[in-house]
Amino acid sequence: MALVVKDDSWRIPDELWKQMEPLLPPGKQHPQGCHNPRVPNRNAMNAILFVLRTGCQWNALNSTGICSSSSAHRRFLEWTEAGVFEEFWKRSLLKYDQLNGIDWSWLAMDGAMTKAPLGREKNRFKSNRQSQKRHKTQLAYRCKRHSSEHSS
Repeated sequence: MALVVKDDSWRIPDELWKQMEPLLPPGKQHPQGCHNPRVPNRNAMNAILFVLRTGCQWNALNSTGICSSSSAHRRFLEWTEAGVFEEFWKRSLLKYDQLNGIDWSWLAMDGAMTKAPLGREKNRFKSNRQSQKRHKTQLAYRCKRHSSEHSS
């Protein structure tokens, strides 16, 4: 029994799928040609977005009935490598900019400008030995007996 039903509002709407589908690379065929048929791309995308929205583990997909966890994860890796998600993000961002406008003047590539507000000092082990002793190299013949034998 699947936990997710057909009209659960987790599925990709038709209009959005029409924009996503052309970005997907053609599916790879099994080398021996005797494998189970490939999971439909839309089912795999629904499963991937379900994991991303809920934060559940990939293996939890098996009980949802959307798609198997192995198929969804394999497709996620394949599409990530092909740049599908990045391209869709770019297109969506540009479309939003056309509709509502984005004030690009205040955006930065890296927003980390200050220390984290809840950041603390590092809790690391501190030795009781002096740092000078720790970094000195030990001499080969340190005792007097050996040093007098070699000096004469």
